[in-house]
Amino acid sequence: MFTINATMRDVVLLLARLLLAVLFLVMGWGKLTDYSGAVAYMAQTHAPFPAISAAVATVTELGAGLALLAGALTTEVALALAVYTLVTGLIGHPFWSMSGMMRYDNMIHFYKNISIVGGLLALAAAGAGRFAVTRPRAAA
Repeated sequence: MFTINATMRDVVLLLARLLLAVLFLVMGWGKLTDYSGAVAYMAQTHAPFPAISAAVATVTELGAGLALLAGALTTEVALALAVYTLVTGLIGHPFWSMSGMMRYDNMIHFYKNISIVGGLLALAAAGAGRFAVTRPRAAA
């Protein structure tokens, strides 16, 4: 049976944080560098108050992505991002109201969001590990 020792567990948690952070940093950076495009996308998806939604998404994705990368408040950030990712999936990929290839494409994106939520919840439960700005809490 394969087991993960404490050091390997910390390395895997670091890798999980880095891989999850990449998504939010890339998407947040894209919104920051093409804010008008982000606003147009928000309007297209019928997000409330597109300019405000784009600003909130940009700050959330960049800020939370950096926090995950550093391992700062990982449990809290991962839980917040799980909710954020679920909501963005519901707003941005409503495949149930589409047909044809658009339905198929958005269904893939929606379920990718759901899978990312699962990864974020696992990270929230496991914590950041030893290689993080915020030190792990003692087990209760």
